[in-house]
Formats: sequence, structure tokens, C-alpha cells
Amino acid sequence: MMEITPEQYPVAVLETRVLFPQSMKVGIDGRWYDGLGVVNYVSHFLGTMASLKRVEMGVGLALLLKSKARFLLAAILPVRLFVSRTLSQVKRWILGRNIEALLVDTHNGLFLVDVEDQEVGRRLIVGGEYGRGEIERLLSYTDKTSTVLVVGGHIGTLVVPLAKNCQSVTAIEANPHTFRLLNLNLLINDCSNVHALNVAASDKQEQLQFLLSRANSGGSKRMPLVRNYMYFFDEPETTEIKAAPLDELLHDSQFDVVVMDIEGSEYFALRGMPRLLAGARMLSMEFIPHHFRNVSGVTVAQLLEQVDPYFTKLLIPTKNVTVGRDRFYTSLQKMYERDESDCGLIFTK
Repeated sequence: MMEITPEQYPVAVLETRVLFPQSMKVGIDGRWYDGLGVVNYVSHFLGTMASLKRVEMGVGLALLLKSKARFLLAAILPVRLFVSRTLSQVKRWILGRNIEALLVDTHNGLFLVDVEDQEVGRRLIVGGEYGRGEIERLLSYTDKTSTVLVVGGHIGTLVVPLAKNCQSVTAIEANPHTFRLLNLNLLINDCSNVHALNVAASDKQEQLQFLLSRANSGGSKRMPLVRNYMYFFDEPETTEIKAAPLDELLHDSQFDVVVMDIEGSEYFALRGMPRLLAGARMLSMEFIPHHFRNVSGVTVAQLLEQVDPYFTKLLIPTKNVTVGRDRFYTSLQKMYERDESDCGLIFTK
């Protein structure tokens, strides 16, 4: 889940995009529309929102929320989520149920992306890349001899670039729909050195209740302890998936680098992989406070109990700060209290 921070305002621009240039012809309700007509049609669909100020060609729809004061995340997030869900539903409705994915050529590689995805998928379609800074940072810790474990492979936007620069990659992906796209993307990009597994990482063998998010497929997660709107805004499908400790699942494997982004399940995954952590020289882990509070119900201290024995240094990329083990807790607790996130903390030996 990508957050909107108060620092991005006072003038808050929440952009959503539709996929139709003016030259494209689209049939809706028995009538044909060009790209501008589609944008206007969707604009009318969202017309009940008083904040919808303008429609832009080239970038699609733009929702402008203007104020000279800072917006509180609590006030902004529901509006953004509503727009994201609505555009996700409209794209699916216009393109039809038979289109499984869209193929896009990006800096990360060739990717089939979920039609409804308004986060990673939209960024790949509109911007032609995703997570370039994170990829470059991860590659600086690897070489052609590296073995990498990616826990939370999603559709492969990190996995594919890593695979092209490492000896081998093992990718864990819990969402069965996303796992299908991951396998197709590995095939398209000729990533024969990747082993992908459709399972959730946990601390025991179990069947997990799991949310399959639609407008943000990368936000799919174990059933949260707190039923916050931000996890259910896009009416996710609920399913049951297999979960297992990675030390057991990958019992003959060892990895130099571990990358983890699993939407609040990090604590459980870490508890199930002490052997793999002991052998790894680097761990990259997403840090989102509301996931720890609402999804897994763990504290910073509990999280660090799983990390402290194996690593001595921590790089916080969003702050460009490196601290020793004695400052792990104070640094992350301060971020936790301030709701400050990081897409990839770097722990090293």
C-alpha cells in the first residue's frame, strides 16, 4: 500500500489514469467513444464527487484537492482509495472480463500487469518503471554469484531485474492470481534462474485467511487483526492459502540476500526462517507501521527480536542514515510512532 504523506501537500493532487488515447475507439452501452469520450464518460461516472475539478487528456483523470493548510492523512486517504477503487472498476468494466492482463514494456522488463491494479500496474503503464531506486540499491549488494530470496515477489518487478544480475533467485508469492502473472513474466523475460513458489511465509504450517486486493494487488495480505477500511476499500476476495516456515520449505537452500515485502506478515515470516537469516549477509524489509499495528499486531521490539541476533547495521534509505544495533530500536520506534514508512530497510552483518 503506497502512503500519502502530509509533506506532499498543501496542494494535493491525486492522479488516476485511464488507458485510452484519443485515437482509440471504445464501445460502451452500444455507443462508440474516442479517447476523449471515454475520459468524459468516466468523469460523468465520478460526477457525484464535488472535488472532481478537471479532466486532463494525456494523463487521464486528475482529482484536485486544494488547500493552503496541510491535509491529514486520515482525511485524504479515504478519498484517494475511493478514486482508486472506482477507476479500477471502470477499467475492468470497459475492457471486459476476458482480458486477464495488459502487456507493457518498461525499464524493469516486459510485464503482464493486472488490469485493475492502480499501484504497481499503473506505475508501469504510465511511468514505464517501478522502484528503480530500490532496485539499484539492492543490486549494489549483489553480483553474478549472488543467491537471492524474494519474499513477496508480486508480478516480478524486483525479481526480474535481480535475476538478470544474480546467479539465482527464489521468489515466494502468496496471492494465486498474482503468482500466475509472476510465472508468465518470468517466461517472457527469459528468467530461467528463478524458482517461484505459491505459498505464504509464516512461522508454522497453517492455512491462512487471505485478502486478494484488486485495486492494489501488491497490497494483498493475511486477514488483518483490525478491519480497517484501507484494507477492504476495493472489496477484496477472501480465500484460504497455504503457509509454511521458510526454513522448512527451503531446507536445502541458503541465500546471500533476502528481500521481504509481505504487507504486515514480516514478523511471522522472520520467526520461521532463523537459519536462513543466520546465513544471509543482507536483509531488505519493508517497514509500514500500520501493518504492524493492524495486520499482525506486533511491536517494534517484537519485530527486532527476530532480526537483532543476525545483523549489526541498519540503513534507513528514506533518511539516508545508518545506525548500529544499539540504535535499531530507538530509530525504528521513532518512525513507528510518527507513522513513517520505508519501502526497504537494509540490515547487514
